[in-house]
Amino acid sequence: MNVRHNFEIAQPVQAFAPRGLKAIADDLGYSPDWNWSWENYKAMILALSREYGLRQHLEIGGGRDPVFGPAELTEHDIAVTINDLSQRELDLAPPAFSKLCCDIAAKDTVRATGREQFDFAYCRMVMEHLPDVAQMWRNVHDLLTPGGVALSFFPTLFAPPFAANQIMPERLSRAVLHTLFPDRADDGDNPKFPAHYNLCRGSETVIAPVLREIGFREVVVLPFYGYSYFWKIPGLKQVDAAFTKVARARDWRTFTSFAYVIARK
Repeated sequence: MNVRHNFEIAQPVQAFAPRGLKAIADDLGYSPDWNWSWENYKAMILALSREYGLRQHLEIGGGRDPVFGPAELTEHDIAVTINDLSQRELDLAPPAFSKLCCDIAAKDTVRATGREQFDFAYCRMVMEHLPDVAQMWRNVHDLLTPGGVALSFFPTLFAPPFAANQIMPERLSRAVLHTLFPDRADDGDNPKFPAHYNLCRGSETVIAPVLREIGFREVVVLPFYGYSYFWKIPGLKQVDAAFTKVARARDWRTFTSFAYVIARK
């Protein structure tokens, strides 16, 4: 008796392959307009978290005002450790967060904190204040688990207001800022700190080689153009807006105003 067996050939299981960093930004509708950078910072963090399964977060320089509220930690299934130089700032942060008081750019930070503690590290308007940004990136790389992601959002040289801020004596630049933006008072919630703009550029050609040498396998720089610093100055406002329009249209990375740097370990 002949017995015929019908065997179904099992199809190989398709492994999930996370998309590249740029594709995630494009899904959010990335635009080089500076308003997009501020409006989508939290959305970018969440999109990266979902794409790569990032649950243990480190917010660098979060202080009293972290990106997420306590209820959002449960909503998005994430745990956030807030880092800051100031213990006073950390004491003002909600108790739902873990706290890490240290200089993220210090050479002994990784030794004191421990390697591979976080899946995701991010910061907003922090990097321009650090004199040694390469050391910060080295520390962040070592603090991340394999496959972890870092996101830094910062102002860039050589946008005119930031170039002027670097050239002016600190006392003068502080006086100008307080005149144009009274809400930036030293005793307020958004004071001015000295800025160095070390490695604060909007171009991959400047930043990517440094990060790849450190050990990041994928690096994306998203440039943004525009700002509000000259809006109260008639004449200069119009000239600056016209130049910004041209710089954005031609993607002149020398004259970006802000940038996201996203790097994956």
